[in-house]
Order: sequence, then C-alpha cells, then structure tokens
Amino acid sequence: MGRGLDPGRLLLSFLLLAAWEAGSGQVRYSVPEEAKHGTFVGRIAQDLGLELAELVPRLFRMASKGRGDLLEVNLQNGILFVNSRIDREELCGRSLECSIHLEVVVERPLQVFHVEVEVKDINDNPPVFSLREQKLLISESKQPDSHFPLEGASDADIGENAQLTYRLSQNEYFSLELPTNSKQIKRLSLILKKSLDREKTPELNMLLTAADGGKPELTGTVQLSVRVLDTNDNDPEFEQSEYKVRLMENAAKDTLVIRLNATDRDEGVNGEVTYSLTSVKPNGRRLFTLDENDGEVRVNGTLDYEENKFYEIQVQATDKGNPPMAGHCTVLVEVLDLNDNTPEVMVTSLSLPVREDAQMGTVIALISVSDRDSGANGQVTCSLTPHVPFKLVSTFKNYYSLVLDGTLDRESVASYELVVTARDGGSPSLWATARVSVEVGDVNDNAPVFAQPEYTVFVKENNAPGCHIFTVSARDADAQENARVAYSLVERRVGERALSSYVSVHAESGQVFALQPLDREELELLQFRVSARDAGAPPLGSNVTLQVFVLDENDNAPALLPPPPPSQRVARWVGAGQVVAKVRAVDADSGYNAWLSYELQEEAAAPGGARSAFRVGLYTGEISTTRALDEADAARQRLLVLVKDHGEPALTATATVLLWLEDGGAAPKASSRLVVGPAAAAAEAALVDVHVYLVVAICAVSSLLVLTLLVYTALRCSAPRGEGACVPGPARLVCSSAVGSWSSSPRRRRHRVCSGEGPPKADLMAFSPSLPPCPLPDGEVGEQSTGGDTSSKVAGAAPVPDGVQRRRGPSGGKPAEWHFVCEFSDRPGGAVRAEPGVQHPPGGDRGAAAAGVPRGGGGEGY
Repeated sequence: MGRGLDPGRLLLSFLLLAAWEAGSGQVRYSVPEEAKHGTFVGRIAQDLGLELAELVPRLFRMASKGRGDLLEVNLQNGILFVNSRIDREELCGRSLECSIHLEVVVERPLQVFHVEVEVKDINDNPPVFSLREQKLLISESKQPDSHFPLEGASDADIGENAQLTYRLSQNEYFSLELPTNSKQIKRLSLILKKSLDREKTPELNMLLTAADGGKPELTGTVQLSVRVLDTNDNDPEFEQSEYKVRLMENAAKDTLVIRLNATDRDEGVNGEVTYSLTSVKPNGRRLFTLDENDGEVRVNGTLDYEENKFYEIQVQATDKGNPPMAGHCTVLVEVLDLNDNTPEVMVTSLSLPVREDAQMGTVIALISVSDRDSGANGQVTCSLTPHVPFKLVSTFKNYYSLVLDGTLDRESVASYELVVTARDGGSPSLWATARVSVEVGDVNDNAPVFAQPEYTVFVKENNAPGCHIFTVSARDADAQENARVAYSLVERRVGERALSSYVSVHAESGQVFALQPLDREELELLQFRVSARDAGAPPLGSNVTLQVFVLDENDNAPALLPPPPPSQRVARWVGAGQVVAKVRAVDADSGYNAWLSYELQEEAAAPGGARSAFRVGLYTGEISTTRALDEADAARQRLLVLVKDHGEPALTATATVLLWLEDGGAAPKASSRLVVGPAAAAAEAALVDVHVYLVVAICAVSSLLVLTLLVYTALRCSAPRGEGACVPGPARLVCSSAVGSWSSSPRRRRHRVCSGEGPPKADLMAFSPSLPPCPLPDGEVGEQSTGGDTSSKVAGAAPVPDGVQRRRGPSGGKPAEWHFVCEFSDRPGGAVRAEPGVQHPPGGDRGAAAAGVPRGGGGEGY
C-alpha cells in the first residue's frame, strides 16, 4: 500500500503529463495506483473539445474493455476521476507499461475518442521470500571465499520500487554477494569468510533482509539456517550455471525441455548425484517435472504464451555423501508464440432500424476486433459479407465503422443478415465471425395500387337502400401505417344531385353501397371514381373508375297513348282483312320487359260461339276484320284489347274500343272505303308503300350489319396484342325471340354504354329474327353483389342526351320486323341503338309516334 505520498507534487506532475499528451495529438493521462475515490485525473471533456452543455444531449458515455468501472466522468464538469481502487499489479502484473484504454462515444453526430490513462506504480508491495526459512548444508571442509547461492526475494512493483538490496545480520563467518543486474546472472550468495569448524559451530542462524528502492523503502526477511557438515568436500557441479531453452507454447505433456548433467569429483556415494527442483518462477512449479536420477526436465502442464512468456527454473544437484553436497543451476525457458487464439469481434452502438431513405455514409454500428496473440498472429483484418449495400471503414487501430454504401428498398429487401469476419495473419490463419442483423425501416414511397384501373358493375333497379353492390381493394407495398389504406368517393355532381346521395364507400373495407333505390328509367349508367389513400406522411393515393350499369326490371306496365277515341264508325260493307282501328301503347322498360303484345279478350268474341268479326294484330295493335260484315252483326261492337309485356311477371293494360257499324248500301269499293273514315283510307293508300319500305329496311339493316362486322373485326385485329379480336376471349352471346335477337359481349371495355364523361364510346346491337332463344351468361365482369342482375338487359341502350337528333327508317306492319334508330351527336356519348320496328298509320303519323317514345329506350307498338 502507498505511504506518505505528496499529493501536491503528484497532481502537478500528472497535469504536466496530460498537457504534453494533448499537445502530441492523443489524449493521455496518468494516475497513481491505489489513488482514493474521486482523485482528479483530467478534464476529459475540455481535452476532447466537447462542451459541457452537450455531454448529456449527445449521450456521452465511456467504456473500458475488461476494466470495470475504475474510472468515471462527472457529466456536470467533464472531469475524469478515480471511481474505485486501482491495483497496478492486478491489472498488468510485472509489465513495465500499464495503461487503461478508454473508449468515449458521443452521438448526434456519432464520434469516438480513444483515451489512454497510464497507471503509475507506487511502492505498495514489500519484498517477499518464497520460504520463511532457508536451510543450507555446508561442509566444514569448505574453503574461505566459497559461495552458497541463496533464493532471493521478489517484489511485485516495478522500476526503482522493485530494485532490491540485501543485508545480512552480523556474524563472523559469512558475508553477502549481491546480484549485478536485474537478470541476476550473478546470483545472491553467501560467501564464507573463514573456515568453518563443525565441532565449534555446528549450526549458524542468520537473518537476511531484503529492502526495495522505494521511498520510504519496504523490507522483507528470511531466516538462514546453516548446518555445518563433515567432510564430503566436493559439490556436484553443472556444466554451466545458466541454461537457456526456447519452447513452443501448447507443447504436449512430457515434452523434453532439457537434460541436465551435474558431476561430483568425490567417489562412492559422495559422488552419486540426485536432482531436484527448488523453484519455478513465476508460479510455474506444476508446469514442469524433473527426473531425480537422469536430470530430464519435462513439460507437465499447458504453456500459454499469453499468460507467461518466460519461466526461471532453479535446479539443485545433491550428492549422496554424508553430509550431502549440492550444486545449483538455472534453466531459463522462453515460451514462443503460436497462433492459438482466434480473433474476437465486438459490435457496439447499433443504430437500428435504418430508414430506407438513409443517406450513403450513415454509420450503422461500431465494431472492434482483438487477438491475444503477438506479431503477425495478432494482426487482424476485417471483411464484410459481399454484395450488400454496406461497407466497413477503419477508424482506428482494430476499430471499424459499419456504414451505408448504397441505396435501400424495404419492399425489395426488408432486412440484411451481415457477417463480419475477422482474420489474423497467422499461418494457418484463424478467424471469427459476428452477425449483425440490419432491419430496414419503412418510408411511405409506394401509393396504393388497384388490380385494374376500371371496374364494371351491374345492379338491378329498385335495389334495397344501403345494399352492397361492389368491393374495391387496393394494395400498398409499404408497411404498418404507410400500408393502411382508406377509401373515399371522388365527389362530383350527377345531374342536379351530388354523387354521395347515390353511393357511399366504406373507408376501411372498400365496400361500395347504393344509398337509395336506383331507377333504370331515370339513370342507366352511374360512373364515378373511388380514391384509395394510405396513412403515410405525406399520404399517397390513386383512383379507380367504377361503371355501374342499372339493369332493368319489369316495373312499368304498358301505357296506352294517346287515349283512344270513345268510338269509331265502320261501314258494314268493309271486307275481310280491312284495318278499322289501332291500339297504341308504350312501355317505359326495355328489352323483353318493353316488348308488347295485343290480344282480344273473350267478351269480344261473337255470341253463340260464332266466329268473331274482328281480330287484333299480335304485335301491331291493328284491329282488322276477319270476314265481311253482314246484317247479323250488331251495330255496336265493344272490343276489349289486352296489352301485355313479356316481363316476369308480365304487366298488362286494357283498352276498350267501341265500333259502330253503319249501313252504307251497296256503294262501290272506292266509295265504301271513304265511308270507313280517314284512318282506313290512309291505311289502304299506304299498303303499297309498306311493302316497299319493308324491302328497303331489310336491305339497309343487312348492309349496315355486314359493314359494321367488317369494321369491328378490322379494328379488333389492328389493336395492340392483348386487346384486339386476335386474342382469345369469351364468346359473344346472341339471344333471340319470336320477333328478333340481340347480341352482347361480356368482355369488359369492348362494348359498353358510355356516360357523359370520358372519350366517346358506342354500343351497337344487331337484331335478326332467324335465331332461336338462348340463355344469358351467369357471370359478369368485376365483383358483382347479390343485388346484381345477369338478365338480357346487359344490352340495354344508353339514354339519349339532350340535343341529339333522332331519325327512324321506314317501317312495316309485320310483327317480326326491327329497325335501327341511329342517334348522332357532336359531343361525347353518341350511340347507335336498335328498337322494335314501328308501324305508322297511313297519313304520316310518324311524328306523333316518335314523340310518344320516352327517354330510356322502351319498346312501342301500334
């Protein structure tokens, strides 16, 4: 333990040393061992160029590898002080240099400083002898100036504190011979000053004192007990007093170290020599064995260069004389280093996770490596897993920084498993690895994406309010909040009402709901956009278009128009097949639901089961005679005409027609026709025109159909691959009935009714009366809700925009005839439509017929 040190002088010397070290470019301090807790070491914050106010915000911290908490820093004043007891001998043994290496780390930005604190030795260890008593056997025949080796003392201190001097208690026979250097080539010995006389002095006890060079000095003593032997006056002698041997560490057990040989000039038992180990320094007695007969020194344990580099073995050779004589020698064993220690890798200060938009050069972790071997065996190089966006940068000897060396994309690689390999320079080299898991933090760099840019939805009209009609779904490649998608409508006005009054979308699930019953006769197509936006900062989003087609249901009964006159007069001379009246009706629905048929009710039949004199055209509504009228027919004929559509279930309307039969005599045919009235005369005059118009209409329809198919096929084949007609796709569906057929295609975006938005679109439907009826497909494009419909109304035409000119071709009275009505417009949304043929009454009643067709494409007949 230290005694009587001058604190003022020590503090001054330490400050001068610290100032010199700071000037040389490296921060170094010194502190005496056994200093008290709180002893000032240095102003570390000031010497490192750090402000006191930034120590805590920058997370100032200090680490010492394997040194515990010997030193500490006061974060209030930046002073490095002694925190716990420092024992230099415990830290460094007998090494001449003893330092504590500190690693100071601050963040924001990350900086690493290396500080070395030298531990100064104080004289706190007294000299110590290995034995309490040393016994010497000395023959009385020994001549003056004879030397008798003694085992000296050892001092755990270094330098002057370990320089030992010896004193021998006063006696008349012996004096001391002191060693000449630290290696003790000339050993501590007793010198015989005058001959011994066993009979006078058989035993001699002396006190040997060892004192070190410290101030104040410390001492140790050993008792010397000398026994004077009788006449065996020759000692065993070795060939040399000191032997030097080099031995590889990790040498196998029983490896021969050296074979010693001592000779004794005496004869007989006085010349027979046995060997023994007197001491092995430092603390290595168990590592070596000595054969007492042949003098072979062998390895008995594991030699470790990193633990001890040198061993000093004291060997004594003793003869068998009476008394026995002994000779001594020293074996110095130097242990040579082998590459038997793998490097050690330590990863500290991980900054995880790493944002995917981090800049190149960002420090991820600090890595330190070490190897207990020496020379090339202790030189370590570091490498990193190849083909990764990271690299190692050397910052100090055996210290590295793991930094970003490329761009990161969490959606491509979410984490990296890095392997840091440390390899020494030995032969063969040894290596060690450390794994570093680097997780990539997400940045909101991906917008939600829909599977397709547009969806088509079919919904039956008269749906329940709040019914689910479709579900949109968008995927975001980001993670956590950046991938949480919210859906909303892109608000716009539909006519005079807001879009949100028709539909709504659930923000989380993407379910689209119809808020009110839809009416196809009012709204055939509702086109709107749904927006998907993530919860990132800033948020990203995208839109998808939904086209909602409202499918027709039979919810409108046939309507008679205009109201028929209360009665009509018919001449009795009218012949069979003459048209005497006509019932006109229209249905606001479309397709089959708007296809009307006419029939006479039973009470219109002739009394007594006779054949009725009148019939009604099944699809024209024309009332004509079935035979020539005669006097037996009642003058007042009341006809009930039932008008019925083809919906499921069918809806009907009833028209009552009153006919008054007038007697006109046997007038000529021409005069008789005039009596019938203006309607009959006009019908007779138009018979010739009807046939002409019919032929022209059939030719026009056929030509237009062929031309349309040719143009459509050419456009499909010339379109980009994947969209044209040359790519396999679902077949076109053709449906027919007794009066014609129409076709539709389930392929999305090929045939669709256009709305008032977007580029011009067209939908063409061709009808032919020659095909049998067929069912419609079950599936539709997109995700269809339970309220959807897959009926033939897929082919319904779009409503006619305001300002569009409507033109009709000529029509006939045959029930199986259909005509094209082409709607032309100079704005987007023009369409080509097909409607049932119209039979116009003689006299040019086409304008009235056309005016009776409501917007929405209902069928009509007369």
